[in-house]
Amino acid sequence: MESLWEYAVIFLLAAVPWIEAVVAIPLGIIRGLSPSLVVAVAFLGNWSTVILVIYLFEKIKEFWNRKKGTQTPPGKRQERAKKIWNKYGLPGLSLLGPILIGIHIAAFIGLTLGATRNWTLLWMTISLALWSVVFGVASHYGLLTFKMFF
Repeated sequence: MESLWEYAVIFLLAAVPWIEAVVAIPLGIIRGLSPSLVVAVAFLGNWSTVILVIYLFEKIKEFWNRKKGTQTPPGKRQERAKKIWNKYGLPGLSLLGPILIGIHIAAFIGLTLGATRNWTLLWMTISLALWSVVFGVASHYGLLTFKMFF
């Protein structure tokens, strides 16, 4: 039985970096919730925190630099993101980011590498909408296929 709190949990799960819509959507669909509503709620949850990262970028960057120092060596995710950036630019980083490094990190790195807020928001929104639909459809039909065989 669907209830409002279950969709609230999907929203919150999708808003958490590293869990995001990529994990929240399959969980909601496996739980038996409406696939289209799960996709919409997960998209909104994930998108809300991406907007926060984009518009609070300067404050997050200042905090990070104070915490870690400005001369920290780049991590594996940062190196991978920079390679994607150099090869495909902001559209590539946005479209590959949710799968490879997480959309929040992709947005932050895109801004760090010089992308503007508006372009970053546009491309992250397109990417998140695309991946939300892909994971929604794949989860829905994957679950139907699984139920058919078992």
